[in-house]
Amino acid sequence: MSASPEQPGGTVGEPVAQLLGLIQLSRRAREAASPQALAFVMVNESLQVLRYRQAAFWQVDASVAGISRVAAVSGLPEPNPNAPYIHWLARLFRAAGGRPGHEAIAALSPADVPELAVEWNDWLPAHALWVPLKRGDAPAAGYLLLAADSPWTPHDIAIAAEIASSYAHALAAFAPRPTALRRLRDTLRRHRRRRWLWLLPVLVACFPVQKSVLAPAEVIPKDPFPVRAPQDGVVDRVLVQPNQAVNAGTPLFNLDQAALQARQAVASKAYDTAQEEFRQSAQMAVTDDKGKLDMSLRRGALQERKVELGYLNELMGRVQVRADRDGIAVISDVNEWQGKTVQLGERVLTLADPAKVELSIWLPVGERFDAEPGAAVSLYPNASPLSSYDAVVTQVAYSAEPTRDGQIAYRLKADFKPGEAPPRIGLMGTAKLHGSRVPLLYYALRRPLTTLRQWLGL
Repeated sequence: MSASPEQPGGTVGEPVAQLLGLIQLSRRAREAASPQALAFVMVNESLQVLRYRQAAFWQVDASVAGISRVAAVSGLPEPNPNAPYIHWLARLFRAAGGRPGHEAIAALSPADVPELAVEWNDWLPAHALWVPLKRGDAPAAGYLLLAADSPWTPHDIAIAAEIASSYAHALAAFAPRPTALRRLRDTLRRHRRRRWLWLLPVLVACFPVQKSVLAPAEVIPKDPFPVRAPQDGVVDRVLVQPNQAVNAGTPLFNLDQAALQARQAVASKAYDTAQEEFRQSAQMAVTDDKGKLDMSLRRGALQERKVELGYLNELMGRVQVRADRDGIAVISDVNEWQGKTVQLGERVLTLADPAKVELSIWLPVGERFDAEPGAAVSLYPNASPLSSYDAVVTQVAYSAEPTRDGQIAYRLKADFKPGEAPPRIGLMGTAKLHGSRVPLLYYALRRPLTTLRQWLGL
């Protein structure tokens, strides 16, 4: 149990020797390979700078609250936990650790632990030095007890404080890494007066914000009237310009008449020929019974030619297409249609009421969120970034479909709120859809989490 029996307490020799001893002792503490090796250095090799007869190290286990032990004593490679001396030292450490001011280096005497004063002389010299091993404001990782036969001087206490700092630093290297929660708790304990400042980021992260998403949008006519080709043919000329206001009966476009005129001329000649043949057969039927039969055949051929000519005359009347109602002509490009072959029923342009418009929104698949009928929408036109229009979602597509840009998106429709001048048809912009309120942290991490899930395949 004795590191150097019968030696008086005090520091070793000359100041230079003490300085070299401190440097060597600090190095030995830093190079210790394990907590056991470090504890052995504490209780045995501290003799290089301090003179004592006995030493013991009380290790505080921070990982499990309330579990501490005598980790090392001088003169022994490993303490026996069942030995009476070790039991008495454990009682001494618990008693000394419960007194006021136990976190400071100080001399320790039997008077400081009256419950153990009677047994003190049986186990330790009369003068002991209590050395807590702690860093800054953190709790002590252990306590070193040095016992000598002579009193401890202020110079001895200063040397002990220096080696205690080196030992505490070395012990911290073996301590388990604290969790983020524990570091936060320790920080709050150290800054109790400013604890509310640490709650500020939490409050900001939990602050409710309205979830929203941006999507391309376009103003389109509501309940438009499509103008279709009345027959197969070629568009000869478009008589209106895009977004031109027209009235009912206004010519919109003409189909090419050349083919119909040729067919009409042939049908007219065939009708005249059939009419002359019928007249001749009618004259012969007066004197010849066979002529009566031929007259019936000629009458049928005449009626056929008449119907054909009437049909071609009707088609000639449809060559020019007129507007059936008032509105504006919605057409992309006039030059694209002129000379283009169209089929019966093919839409050439659309007549729309400028006062009846709606918003068409293409919501990308990756931005899909709880957009339901009734959700609020704000339109920010590209041509007028300082103005906006309010609308309400009326229709949400069940499945996604390809857009003109080749992307896959859900199509939504929204009606503009009444009481405001509606935007013009064809206006492009960005629609902002407003959803429910969510914490700010969720709103900020929504896209990163979505990307992470897609990347991980969760």
